[in-house]
Amino acid sequence: MNEHYTPGVLASLATRLTDRDRHVLRLVWTHKVLTSHQIAHIAFNGPITARHRLVKLHRIGVLDRFRPKPPVGSAPWHYVLGEPGAAVLATEDGIDLSDFGYRRDRALSIAYSQRLAHTVGINEVFARLYDAGRQTSGRRLETWWTEARCAVQWGEHVRPDAYGRWTEHGSTLDFFLEYDTGTETFDRVLAKLSGYATLTAATGITTPLLFLTSSARRERSLHTRLQLRAALMHVPCAIAVAGADGPEGAIWLPHDRRAGRLRLAQLAEHWPQATAAAEERC
Repeated sequence: MNEHYTPGVLASLATRLTDRDRHVLRLVWTHKVLTSHQIAHIAFNGPITARHRLVKLHRIGVLDRFRPKPPVGSAPWHYVLGEPGAAVLATEDGIDLSDFGYRRDRALSIAYSQRLAHTVGINEVFARLYDAGRQTSGRRLETWWTEARCAVQWGEHVRPDAYGRWTEHGSTLDFFLEYDTGTETFDRVLAKLSGYATLTAATGITTPLLFLTSSARRERSLHTRLQLRAALMHVPCAIAVAGADGPEGAIWLPHDRRAGRLRLAQLAEHWPQATAAAEERC
């Protein structure tokens, strides 16, 4: 055990943390970084309550934070796990802090990473779906795997940004997510389809691939290219633009439709083979 975190120190710290606090710490660690807005969506009923609690968690050191400087406007606080928070989670897991895999400099390095916007964008999808599920009866984000976990599970074939399972009023959809910030060429984006086709062939499970893009113009161009490529490879794809509307809503345009957006759950009805795949994976 790290000499700074004796049983007495950890016990004192633990008494100051609620179950919700521990939940937040675990999610921040799992997702690398979460904004104050995202944490409010996930764990609180209002932004003011969330802000006040996050300030307290930062003051006792269980969360670190930074605020990027965007070209225009201001950004919310971005939270990462602090060392005392890592010590708490390590204790919960029954391991020493040295074996937990935490280093403060590594945790904060996301602040300077070129992948920050990409990571925050993926986590926004998670936060919005999680919130939609907890706020409305009959809807639930059953599963969410991060990029790291997906790489362990399917890295031989694909490395999606996330894998999820969404249930809404009896309809269940498994999906892979590719969060497209617009920095990759279309050829590179489309080249990913071959890996998903190979995975489908290897597992016998058809899982839709969802592209969330950076602009309406890029969405139109990518959809045009997907219409033929996805059909040839037997990979069901849908595309949408990241924006104000939640990812559970009617924002998704399947590759085999030219008009008529569908809700996330409706994609299960649109591709019944995907529904069967979800039931098989259960």
